[in-house]
Amino acid sequence: MPADRTDTEHVAETEKVETQAPQDSDYELAQQAARGDMRAFEQLYERHNRRVYSLCLRMTGNTSEAEDLMQEVFIQLFRKIGSFRGESAFTTWLHRLTVNQVLMHFRKRGVRLEQTTEDGETPVQIVKGTENPNAMPIVDRIALDKAIAQLPPGYRTVFVLHDIEGHEHEEIARMLGCSVGTSKSQLHKARMRLRELLRQQNPPK
Repeated sequence: MPADRTDTEHVAETEKVETQAPQDSDYELAQQAARGDMRAFEQLYERHNRRVYSLCLRMTGNTSEAEDLMQEVFIQLFRKIGSFRGESAFTTWLHRLTVNQVLMHFRKRGVRLEQTTEDGETPVQIVKGTENPNAMPIVDRIALDKAIAQLPPGYRTVFVLHDIEGHEHEEIARMLGCSVGTSKSQLHKARMRLRELLRQQNPPK
């Protein structure tokens, strides 16, 4: 009977939904991975590899380097996951690990920030509407990402950490081993350069 079959299917679907196990949290997966559960580690990779790659790409401006760094980040994650205690969100912890890995890569390449006075220079906005890059329309974000990739490494690093990732200058200074003034100056110069690059991409008609 059609009605009976429909009811049976409905009951089966309901039971299937009810018996589906809820997804493990990042913390639970991290604990399982620390005990040697490779499937748990693979789940963490699937959840977070795009975010890690995106951050690496924005900081390096190079797809090949970003891919290599993403792999390095997850190698480091595999080695250090036992040290994750859940005192902060896993995403925060992984973000810090990623930034540190990229900065280590820059140090090996000899990337240096320009030194300046403690006061630095007063930052300016790039162009109207880009104060919060993550909230920009997708077309504008693509243009901004292209421009970011063309920045010198020092400028790009500070811009990404401050304007994209939301770190304060004091925190950036600690990460990079520079003065707060240098961080402010690099951001100022990055924004000025980005303004030029964005204007070149979209010249006035």
